[in-house]
Amino acid sequence: MENEKNSLLNRNKIKAISTEDKLQLPHNYLEVVKSFAKITYQSIYVIDYEEMKFEYVSNNPLFLCGYSPEEVLEMGYDFYFNNVPKKDLEMLSVINNLGFDFYDKLPNNDERKLYSISYDFHLNGQYEKPILINHKLSPLFLNSNGLVWKSLCVVSISRNQNAGNVTINKQESDILWKLDLSKKVWIAENKPKLKEKELEILRLYAQGLTINQIAGKMFVSPDTVKYYRRKIFEIFAVKNFTEALAFAVDNKII
Repeated sequence: MENEKNSLLNRNKIKAISTEDKLQLPHNYLEVVKSFAKITYQSIYVIDYEEMKFEYVSNNPLFLCGYSPEEVLEMGYDFYFNNVPKKDLEMLSVINNLGFDFYDKLPNNDERKLYSISYDFHLNGQYEKPILINHKLSPLFLNSNGLVWKSLCVVSISRNQNAGNVTINKQESDILWKLDLSKKVWIAENKPKLKEKELEILRLYAQGLTINQIAGKMFVSPDTVKYYRRKIFEIFAVKNFTEALAFAVDNKII
């Protein structure tokens, strides 16, 4: 546990924020975050890497593990140490180190803001059984040296079966990076792409239409819809429409 604490608390801590850095910070930026939290089903919180604390925690119950937002805010990083299983906490330590290593190698500050990281881990908390959540993190503000000062974190139920599934995305890029946790290396891959008919089927499914209704809308047979459905599952490496839709939303394909 001590090694994980040191990794999570020290690897990305910023020692000092300059006056110039503070000038870039809008005085009301948390109001924007709070407004976003009101209109999303996801849990939202903000990390401050100078103070190594949570600066804001939304009241969505998923991430709270039975605590109040105020209690989680007070716990800060102790929330992880108290509510994440040991195996997953060790994994988070690895992800934290390798994620910031990846980030430190990016060429310039402006580009660094375009990247986000996604991964899955379990929360125990006050739940009867551990739940697997997806955690996305993106930089909000950098200091003058390009280090992450504040990050926005978004939490939702994971669509996967196991912890891990670590990816880094760059905005408007066709490349994503997957982390091989066993080898501790990042592997670049092309993002999956769908053809127009496959996209149309997925959009219609998202509207709640059945296969027969989708076929009627597209003027094709149900068997044709089923064919394209199989192609979507193969491309996304998923087993059903629900997983396919979640994958498409997570990766901004629709």
